[in-house]
Amino acid sequence: MLTDRVNTLSESITIAISTLAQELKAQGKDIISFSAGEPDFDTPQVIKDAAIRAINEGFTKYTAVDGIPALKSAIALKLKRDNGLEYKANQIIANNGAKHSLYNLFACTIQAGDEVIIPAPYWVTYPELVQYCGGTVIEIMTDDASGFKITPEQLKNALTPKTKMLILTSPSNPTGAVYTRAELTALGKVLEGTDVIVASDEMYEKLIYDGEFTSAAAVSDDMFKRTVTINGLSKSVAMTGWRFGYMAAANTEIIQATKKLQSQSTSNINSITQKAAIVGLNGEADADIETMRQAFMARRDEAVHLFNDVDGLSVLSPNGAFYLFVNIKKISNDSMTFCKELLEEQGVAVVPGIGFGSEGYFRFSFATDIDSIRTGIKRIATFVATKKQ
Repeated sequence: MLTDRVNTLSESITIAISTLAQELKAQGKDIISFSAGEPDFDTPQVIKDAAIRAINEGFTKYTAVDGIPALKSAIALKLKRDNGLEYKANQIIANNGAKHSLYNLFACTIQAGDEVIIPAPYWVTYPELVQYCGGTVIEIMTDDASGFKITPEQLKNALTPKTKMLILTSPSNPTGAVYTRAELTALGKVLEGTDVIVASDEMYEKLIYDGEFTSAAAVSDDMFKRTVTINGLSKSVAMTGWRFGYMAAANTEIIQATKKLQSQSTSNINSITQKAAIVGLNGEADADIETMRQAFMARRDEAVHLFNDVDGLSVLSPNGAFYLFVNIKKISNDSMTFCKELLEEQGVAVVPGIGFGSEGYFRFSFATDIDSIRTGIKRIATFVATKKQ
């Protein structure tokens, strides 16, 4: 009854772990979850007020498929102000979250026989969508030693005449790794002379703790021409449920193709969200963003210290996002079993590294209160001690 392509899809492992944790909690078990990839903060009031105004003013009708002019203008101004990138209205489209942006991009550019390079560990959705669209995933493995970042040599070795796209994520989910301008420039030089598209997922851009953020498209004219910049407000302004993402690309053919697809599938994104997103993009919530960033940084520092004090575990301090990718190789090379037993025995939910393409790790989200972090890591330490006996 079902198509072969939909049968190739796997359920998101992050959602599966979060769902199991919720079920155990509903049964009355004491569960602390570090599996969800969303801020524990509420959406800033200034953004909620903008949405309420939109509702009260009756802004509840269909809009242009790719977003209202005021929203696209706000996106363009944000990209110019924050990233040094200049895009015209026909080079921008608003989507139902970055996951929708990625699906539309892949569906319009990837077909059978195309290879897509994905550095691992990777966000769980990338390979699933690539394969759904008929592409072949080419993984480039990274680890603690490389700071979870690929090198120009690795990229050069992965390129073939069939390479259609490179997916870059900075800051990274699940590792928090952030590529520097010099690193992005070096990767860009490898791609010169090719037709490879760069899909640059920059969703965690505002959550930087060390160094500066650089957009992939900003490092050279060549990278600007080949890069599709993907971003949104889900993580930086705690708007996960509002479903707002966007794409910007110098290649208008790509944007117009995704607009055509969107016109026949979802049409415009929620009209109320569009009005609210303008406020999130234009800087009115910057103070709220900084409050969240400071809180996340303090949590990161404490969690890294606590984990590295646990015999058998180690973790790099991430430069961005709100995840730790904890190395458990001294304890187990079966992250799925490790995480399942940890949840059952200690009531702590984390996500197996295998779901991100890297065995021997688990992802720990520190987007939760500090007391829960301390209690959770203490339980993890107890669990690890039993496994070392």
